[in-house]
Amino acid sequence: MAESFGVDPQGYDDARPRYPDELVGRVVAGSPGSEVLDVGCGSGIAARQFQAAGCAVLGVEPDARMAEFARDRGLQVEVATFEAWEPAGRTFDTLIAAQSWHWVDPVAGAEKAARVLRPHGRLAIFGHVFEPPAEVAEPFARAFRRVVPDSPFGAQSGRRPLEIYQAGYAKIADELRATGQFGEPDQWRFDWEQSYSRDQWLALLPTTGGLTRLRPDQLAEILGAVGEAIDALGGRFTMQYVTLATTAVRADLS
Repeated sequence: MAESFGVDPQGYDDARPRYPDELVGRVVAGSPGSEVLDVGCGSGIAARQFQAAGCAVLGVEPDARMAEFARDRGLQVEVATFEAWEPAGRTFDTLIAAQSWHWVDPVAGAEKAARVLRPHGRLAIFGHVFEPPAEVAEPFARAFRRVVPDSPFGAQSGRRPLEIYQAGYAKIADELRATGQFGEPDQWRFDWEQSYSRDQWLALLPTTGGLTRLRPDQLAEILGAVGEAIDALGGRFTMQYVTLATTAVRADLS
């Protein structure tokens, strides 16, 4: 599934939300320099934000289609999983993973992050929690269970508590502690909102993990149910976003 998002890189890049400017600014301000490694850079959404903040960014991306899209927009990208990627002696001031660390082996990833970060370099792992209102989420969940009854995603409710995601980021902090190579991790939280029209939300949904590999008829049935739900709300709804981050500084063990 990690390599299924490149089916439509342009659609992914257009639909997926950007990251809070405050988050980008805090990462940049807390790093010793401007050289950034972006793990699982995808279409380059976060990478371009860090470029705009004055950073030189190298992306690592397992999907060649996503990598090509990002390169076409001015990013340097190497095609590999992070675990298999060869740094060839290169080190970085900052390592970011935007909505991608759950595809990385947690133990091997933490150890490798420590190896490619310079002393006092910052690791920042972050992503969005975006659950639409119940009036949209529950019709989606019902349609998904009906259309794809055998999918593991079908067992999930339409809305999942924020605490589930916070626990996941706390676990990342534990994995960083276990390396013995980082200072005490910090947990950051950024709350914001975004309004979506029916068309905007139906453009974003197919870029999410549970839907990227469905047949066109399956996808159409799910999107139809969600579209009807949004129509019942007047054709628009407001999403309450939370962006969570676990961040830690590489210790100087010399």
